[in-house]
Amino acid sequence: MLPVGLAMTVLFSSAGLAAPVKLDGPTVQGGLVIGYADPGSRVTQDGKEIQVAPDGRFLLGFAYNAPPASEIDIEQPDGESETIPITVASRQFATEKIDNLPPAQVMPGAEAMKRIAAEREEVTAVQTKPTATPLFIHPFIWPATGIISGTYGSARILNGEPRAPHMGVDVAAPEGTPVVAPTEGRVAFVADLFFTGNTVILDHGLGLTSLYAHLARVDVKVGDHLRQGDVIGALGATGRATAPNLHWGVHLDGVGLDPALLAGPMPDKTVGGASSKN
Repeated sequence: MLPVGLAMTVLFSSAGLAAPVKLDGPTVQGGLVIGYADPGSRVTQDGKEIQVAPDGRFLLGFAYNAPPASEIDIEQPDGESETIPITVASRQFATEKIDNLPPAQVMPGAEAMKRIAAEREEVTAVQTKPTATPLFIHPFIWPATGIISGTYGSARILNGEPRAPHMGVDVAAPEGTPVVAPTEGRVAFVADLFFTGNTVILDHGLGLTSLYAHLARVDVKVGDHLRQGDVIGALGATGRATAPNLHWGVHLDGVGLDPALLAGPMPDKTVGGASSKN
């Protein structure tokens, strides 16, 4: 066994395999790691089969509450195999209180709950649909620039009521601010949802998707192929939002990851201080 350390960026080559296996990315809660193996390899993470692209690329994701240890097994076409233990660094997440939301958006009625459940199933189906071809070829950029008003993994307290952790990043900016594709992808979902308003999901391949919520306007349709920087729509305040903002989420096989780890520091903006959240 050849251990991978806790560094935020890992580049790993196994001397035990005929061809090197490389892991590149933050091995932390909320992190996404891109792996490179010999084409035709079989990869499992903690016993779960991982999609491998024809060129040998694969993705590993670590949930916000991922345990401190993970393990991947690589079996190459020539029969060589290796088990790679990974140490997953823990993180401390904030608590965010959001007040003055309409009561019906915090405690929806029975009919609204039926709609919410149906929408959740629809979104989950898109986020967990296997897609073998990786479309992303660039590092991620921010889909909109502004003030980060909500962070990944934070515990949400809405009108005094505890809710599930926040699986994304909120960017506060003026209504109408362009929202662009952070990397290449295909439009897999467009709908007006109860909580997230006008919502778009991009499929980036290998089970990686990204979600854009509260849009004032949507400029794409299902099936469109977007390049990095292509306009998805305009930032807004549709759905459950206290002011114009973009909720940006990233998921791997339905597991929420931290978009900020993919995009890096917000360009030319100061982090913190805004009150617009979802």
